[in-house]
Amino acid sequence: MDEPAEARVGRGQRLAEAMREDLELFGVVELEERIDALQAEIDRTRAQIKKKQSGRAAAEALFGRSAD
Repeated sequence: MDEPAEARVGRGQRLAEAMREDLELFGVVELEERIDALQAEIDRTRAQIKKKQSGRAAAEALFGRSAD
């Protein structure tokens, strides 16, 4: 018999789940590691925003400003 396919995780679902975690269960070192991981994700997200803004600016420079 076939194994059931894993449910697909929705966009942002893991972040929402992480935000609901009970932080009381974590020790200080674990909380500091969590902060480091979250900061790395913030940095990665900001880098992606800059990349997208640069691409948009380049397109607008090439094709002219689009009507919003």
